[in-house]
Amino acid sequence: MFIRYVNSTPASDDVKTTNVSNKKNRVLLVDDEPDIVYLIKRGLERNKFEVDAYIDPLLALQNFKSGLYQLLLLDIKMQKMDGIELFNRIKKQDNKVKVCFFSASEYLASNYENSFQKPSHEVLFISKPISIPEMIKQIKEFLNM
Repeated sequence: MFIRYVNSTPASDDVKTTNVSNKKNRVLLVDDEPDIVYLIKRGLERNKFEVDAYIDPLLALQNFKSGLYQLLLLDIKMQKMDGIELFNRIKKQDNKVKVCFFSASEYLASNYENSFQKPSHEVLFISKPISIPEMIKQIKEFLNM
């Protein structure tokens, strides 16, 4: 089965076709800061992850397909829709996908982490700034890779 995705990263605004037969190492990345998206996407791809990246959470939601992703990597604070709301909408379509939230506000991340209802093995919180290698390390540990 093939699905078309709009890839709204700073590096490319083209449409790409993706084979959905295997979700292992597949990440949906959403952050409204283009530079952050670019750096994280490149770091993940260098570590053998397939990444669909968006700078618009509404567009990411519109193009989301259940069962396609091993991990959602979502910024908490975004203008059009925050990462928590985006995840709540996505989990209505796919309640098995794991999620990693990241935020520049440690208070914001810890506040959400303390009130979040999913088991800790399904949710990871990362505070920015963080180096790409350290983020990759935490994601790999979270995914038991």
